[in-house]
Amino acid sequence: MIDTGDVRKGVTLDIDGKLVKVIEFSHNKQGRGSAQLRMTLRDLRTGSNTQMTVMAGTKFHLVRLERQHVQFLYAEGDQFHFMDTETFEQIALDRKAVGDAERFLKENDVIDLLTYNGEPIDVELPTSVVLAVTQTDPGFKGDTATGGNKPATLETGLTVNVPLFINEGDQLKVDTRTGEYIERVI
Repeated sequence: MIDTGDVRKGVTLDIDGKLVKVIEFSHNKQGRGSAQLRMTLRDLRTGSNTQMTVMAGTKFHLVRLERQHVQFLYAEGDQFHFMDTETFEQIALDRKAVGDAERFLKENDVIDLLTYNGEPIDVELPTSVVLAVTQTDPGFKGDTATGGNKPATLETGLTVNVPLFINEGDQLKVDTRTGEYIERVI
């Protein structure tokens, strides 16, 4: 059991028999009233997002998820296919279970698959991934690292704002938590 003071982004909870992951949270303290915790939750089985507000001190059941390393093989329709790197067993996940992680997945990437009682329910990405730029406007002489930004489309279809000196074919490190450009990889 954890209370509202221990809730963090990415924590998985059991609320009314539903497995939910905390996407965002904020503590609110108003003048005379008691403090409240406002959370945005994603149901790990259906993929739907909900908002919930509870009083400070409310207790939740913390869910223990098992983690296994899997390799992303391919996506077909609404199914994403992974292979366990130890047993070579193939696992298919629904697009809802993969969620926003699909913007950062490319073939042969190794990620963590989170399971609950043997049921695959979520994926966990590393904090950053390296992706190639497939389309961006050309840079011009005089463009500097602090001169401005332009949009760039990456190999997974993700669009990020990058400095003006980035060109097509460059390898970029992107933060998977925020979807923002970190640096160019040489």
